[in-house]
Amino acid sequence: MSTPDSRLPDLISLARESSSERRRAVLRELTESFFGASGHGEVETEAYGVILAEVAQDMEAAVRAELAERFGPAPHAPRGLVRTLADDPEAAVATAVLRASPLLTDEDLLRVVRKHGQDHLRAVSSRPQVSEAVSDVIVARGDDETLGTLLRNDGARLSREASEAAVERAKLNPALHEVTVNRASLPPDLLNDMYFVVETRLRQSILEQNAAMDPALLESALRHGRAQVATQDGVLPEDYAETLARVEQLQAANQLTPSVLAGFLRNNSKTAFLIALAQLADLDFHTARHIVERRELDALAVVCRAADLDRALFLTYALVLLNDDGDAMGKAKSYAEMYAALGRDTALRTIRFWRLRREAVAA
Repeated sequence: MSTPDSRLPDLISLARESSSERRRAVLRELTESFFGASGHGEVETEAYGVILAEVAQDMEAAVRAELAERFGPAPHAPRGLVRTLADDPEAAVATAVLRASPLLTDEDLLRVVRKHGQDHLRAVSSRPQVSEAVSDVIVARGDDETLGTLLRNDGARLSREASEAAVERAKLNPALHEVTVNRASLPPDLLNDMYFVVETRLRQSILEQNAAMDPALLESALRHGRAQVATQDGVLPEDYAETLARVEQLQAANQLTPSVLAGFLRNNSKTAFLIALAQLADLDFHTARHIVERRELDALAVVCRAADLDRALFLTYALVLLNDDGDAMGKAKSYAEMYAALGRDTALRTIRFWRLRREAVAA
């Protein structure tokens, strides 16, 4: 059980002390004895753990936390002691072990995240590596602060199902928008599903990620992606069928030009404009309506770029949509500058992800 020069037998005797002050001294002496000697055998190491756990169990949380800080990152710590400290109900004790101990298995971590509260879950979420099985439970049980901690951790692996659940929650909480968009391992289709809920700066980040995406990854994402539609598109306008027939006639006669679209917009022929814009960009009607009705000019820029319309026409559309805005010209110009910097290939890639929304609704 012990090496010839081990002090463990003497320390076991001292551990029987009932005085709190003496037990604290024994605890520190045991700790120093363990770290002061090398080459502990497996049996001796676990014996240290049993005695340390027994001495510490009735001590105040601050003392147990001190023990956790010392043994938490140690690769050769007594495993039984580490598991006990990880399962401590006081987060101040468990955190140091849960964040850093290399000895905890998935089974240990699952026991903790299924049993304890948010502080314990956040500590596990901060580990250098978090498996999909553990992340699944954290996403299911964690609050939004915990979810944010997990999403910030590039060493945390999320299953497809957990990623979908995380994105649906992130859509509803602006505090999670940036960390979700910036998560390196987020599936590309789910990244693009965030486009319509995040601010302009993060939309630009999504476009930049689309531009840099490997073509093989893009095709895989489009083939296997299962976009989740967060809103109901609503019914089609009453004049949809009649207007669609008229727009299709214009298209068949090669008369569906960008200037005709501008005329639709100026004449308040909203349905015609939306149908024509959707057809030119190969986009569904409901997404086009969402963009125009909410005056999402950065998204309109993506649509117009995908349709290969020039900047002057985009600026015309923007001015008409912003006609009741006191600073319409200034805003339109800033969007026109963004339009000029937007590559058509990036716009086409983004449109392809938006089409997944249509496919999801039709399925």
